This record gives sequence, structure tokens and C-alpha cells, in this order.
Amino acid sequence: MTLFTAAELAEATAFVQARMPATPLHHWPQLDAPTGARVWIKHENHAPTGAFKVRGGLTLVDWLRRTHPDCRGIITATRGNHGQSQARAATAAGLRAVIYVPHGNSPEKNAAMRAYGADLREFGRDFDEARTQAMRVAAEEDLFPVPPFHRELVRGVATYAVEMFRAKPDLDTVYVPIGCGSGICGVIAARDALGLDTRIVGVVAAGAQGALLSARAGRVIETPSAQTFADGMAVRVPVAEALAIYGPGAERIVAVGEDGIADAIRLLYRATHNLAEGSGAAGLAALMQERDAMAGRTVGLVLSGGNIDAGAMGVVLSGETPAA
Repeated sequence: MTLFTAAELAEATAFVQARMPATPLHHWPQLDAPTGARVWIKHENHAPTGAFKVRGGLTLVDWLRRTHPDCRGIITATRGNHGQSQARAATAAGLRAVIYVPHGNSPEKNAAMRAYGADLREFGRDFDEARTQAMRVAAEEDLFPVPPFHRELVRGVATYAVEMFRAKPDLDTVYVPIGCGSGICGVIAARDALGLDTRIVGVVAAGAQGALLSARAGRVIETPSAQTFADGMAVRVPVAEALAIYGPGAERIVAVGEDGIADAIRLLYRATHNLAEGSGAAGLAALMQERDAMAGRTVGLVLSGGNIDAGAMGVVLSGETPAA
């Protein structure tokens, strides 16, 4: 299934790039030896808000203003990067931005969302409970409910993949972390629209394998918990609309452990001096795990975000693994 035409993605890319610069795609030879591959990194950690989600906020709010001119504001749930994106775009457009997060969410991401103008509310024990509450409250407060997966979100997110494939169309394989699925679906959409044969590998945390189990089963599999310090991948209930795309569109989905993610964060910092949050380092963790199978290939990694709390980064740099 082709989600977007090449023209639709070109239009979205021009729209996004008029509002933020393209993020770098770098070959890092310091990562070639540890992985056995030739490694290119798409640095979405260099985007405004420090994560790829900012792109989807731009396109969704633009679509919302055009199609719902009487809209007063948006409401959504997040662990941080999606919320920053939505708050930034909505408040810039003069809209309210109500953002739900679970109790115990990253204090630094919470502070960032408030700085972007969010009315931040805590609810529930995890992302999925916060999401349910946000969708319930939407009608009560006359706000547009922004789900974690929406066509206009994906169209914006896909622009980083368009940039990546335009710059390096001969990538053999691209590793992409999976939370609710907008990132990997955007990469699949861009690959298909551009007519490329690039293999797409999704990455989940070993303690949050809903996307992997669902892709294997061909239906949504809800897990009882989602335990990982990589909060961008801490999702119990996969999104059916996203599964319909990454299920058939990804070559495979692999799970990586907490120690592997921490090792990847350390390697990225040591080799490239870039900060990566857990989900941002997941692709490198998966590549290291699949080193033998990927030897000699040209591989793209999506460093999807760099918003790791100082405390967690301190734990990682001490040689330990943060608690989930």
C-alpha cells in the first residue's frame, strides 16, 4: 500500500523545510568498526525540539487550521517528544495545547512542553492510560483530539526520510525505532513513494514488544506492561492503522535489551559526541546485535531524538543502565 504519492511528500518536504532546516545525514567511520557496516546517521536530534516529531506537528496543525477553522485547540497524550511538537505548533498558531503525560514522566521533557506553551496534565500509570484520558476529555473541552497516529502527522514525519533518501538513495537497510509507529510508517511511505528497494527494520525494546508481537500475529497484541527506560518506545497498545503499514512494509522487527540500548547511547556519545535518548539509540543497538548479518552493508540509522534527562545520561556514562 502506497500511503503518499511522491508529489504529496515533496509538497510536505517543501512546507517543513520552509520552517526548519533539513537535518544532517552523516557517515560516521567511528561506528563502522563496532558494527561491521558502513553507518550513516540521520540526525533528527538536531531538529527543533530535539526530535523528529516536530515535523508532524507542523503539518498536522497546518492541516487543522485549513480544515477546522473554528478549532480552539488540540489535546493529546505523550511521553514527551510528540507533546513538544504539538505544543510548539499549536501555540504558534494561536491554539490551546492540552497535553497529557503519565505520572512519573520525564521532568525535563515536561518542562520543555510547558516552555512551548502546553497545559500539561498528569494522568495514569503509563502512556496508554494517559492517551485514553486525553481522548475522553477532548469532547468535554471542545478540543481537537490528536491521536498518536494520524495521516497528517505521518506526512510530516516522512519528510526526514525524504531528506535521507534524496541524500543517500543507495542505503541497503534503515533501522527505525517503533513507539506508536509514525516514524517507521513515514520511512516506509517515503521509500515506497520514491520507488526504492531499501530494507526497513523496526526496533522495539525487549520490555515493550507490542509492535513485534502484533506484526507476527497480523493483529494488535496488547502487552500487560511496557517496561523500558527508552520512553519513546514504551507503548503497551500498538496502533492498528500503523500496524497495517509497518506489518507488511518492514522486512523485520527486532527487540533490543536495556543494556544494549545503554551501550549504544555510550557509543554514540563517545564516537560522535551526540546525545541520544533511548529510542534514538535503539537502531544502533539493533545493528550491533545483528552485526554478523549486516557486515559490509550500507546502513542508515535514525537518531530520532536526543532528549535524554541529565540523570539518565549520568547513569549511562557511569557504565550502568537506567531503571525502566
